[in-house]
Amino acid sequence: MRRPGKLGWTVIGIALLALLAFGLWRWSVAAGSASTLDWIDARFPRERGAELLASGDTGADGAAHSEIWAPEGSPPAGGFPLVVFAHGGGWHSGAPQDYRFVARTFAEHGYATALIGYRLVPEGRYPAMLEDSAAALRWVRDMADRTRIDADRMVLIGHSAGAYNVLMLGLDPQWLATAGVSADSIAGVVSMAGPADFFPFDKESSINAFGHVADGRLTQPVAFARADAPPILLLHGAADDVVRPYNSRNLERAVRAAGGDARRIEFEGMSHAGLIMGLSKPFAQGGRVLDPILRFLRERREASVPVQPEIR
Repeated sequence: MRRPGKLGWTVIGIALLALLAFGLWRWSVAAGSASTLDWIDARFPRERGAELLASGDTGADGAAHSEIWAPEGSPPAGGFPLVVFAHGGGWHSGAPQDYRFVARTFAEHGYATALIGYRLVPEGRYPAMLEDSAAALRWVRDMADRTRIDADRMVLIGHSAGAYNVLMLGLDPQWLATAGVSADSIAGVVSMAGPADFFPFDKESSINAFGHVADGRLTQPVAFARADAPPILLLHGAADDVVRPYNSRNLERAVRAAGGDARRIEFEGMSHAGLIMGLSKPFAQGGRVLDPILRFLRERREASVPVQPEIR
């Protein structure tokens, strides 16, 4: 029997490492933490690194902590374009620092990332998660000059519970207004497996976070679909059994019926965890998840660039 050569052993080693990494990530998902994926991602080389520019508590609770990361090197004129990422975890778990792989991924493509935190259940019951997310945006804007970021054209991105948070900030104007954040500073919203139409509450996570509300229908993003909301990109795995794909389908339908801009991409065979894994280096799957987001980001910046008057 012929033994593998040096190249063959290298390929086998990489394959085993990938299997081990995938197993570790699946374990971390079951444990309710993304820290393992972040640990794995940090060990993969990137063409451009990220640096931490600021961190601070953006609310009274320790979970309401946020960080601003940016690509290494000098920013372009006007500052680094900015995405704001809200983590998932069923409103009861998760932390911004566990999602630094998201900041590393966007830094490699020239974007700064604010990783925002919010109170978690039981202290973080509705509407606390929205109040804290809006307050974090205010903190990000207050830090803009110091951190060399363009906070006037932010794109909000969230996964799972975090996607609910950013959808509500984009659709229901009261949260930004209360925090003193201009709605015009939100260029778009990206929902990754976002709960958008999940009333009546039938899961422990949603019951604990929203079950106390007298009329639960008024907590739902679909209830606030409007024509003048920021453009929304809805990403969902077709095999998601945590937040079912009908959430994105129903919101897309509602926003379009209201005259707004919503587009949806459903990934065949992709799970709830697989969607956020797509923003990591080891599980990028050739940009299957990342590329549509990057296109959306470019479109939003191009659409928000002021038109120069014609010189006659």
